[in-house]
Amino acid sequence: MDRVALRGLRARGHHGVFPEEREQGQTFVVDLSLGLDTRPAAADDDLAKTVHYGIVAEEVVAVVEGEPVDLIETLAERIAQVCLKHQGVQEVEVCVHKPGAPITVPFDDVTITITRSRV
Repeated sequence: MDRVALRGLRARGHHGVFPEEREQGQTFVVDLSLGLDTRPAAADDDLAKTVHYGIVAEEVVAVVEGEPVDLIETLAERIAQVCLKHQGVQEVEVCVHKPGAPITVPFDDVTITITRSRV
């Protein structure tokens, strides 16, 4: 399986369990790896035979900016489902970064990484 990757998609969302997270919002960063067969697109040099990563990026940002959820696990699942709606995408790995998580000790990042596939 081939991979199309998008790294560092940034969007402001209002996700979290604490009221201040919901009110103030914060930046979330998303990394994606889409699994698909790119041979048909390469053979014909045809965008219609692969995934349009620009559209995927816009859809992922819309999910992050959209309806708030408590958990980044839920956010990652919603992003995965949006990606799998694209014809040809057989698998997706989603990593959601929450670098502004409300943690009381020094840290660099909090992430959740999930892998989902068509069943």
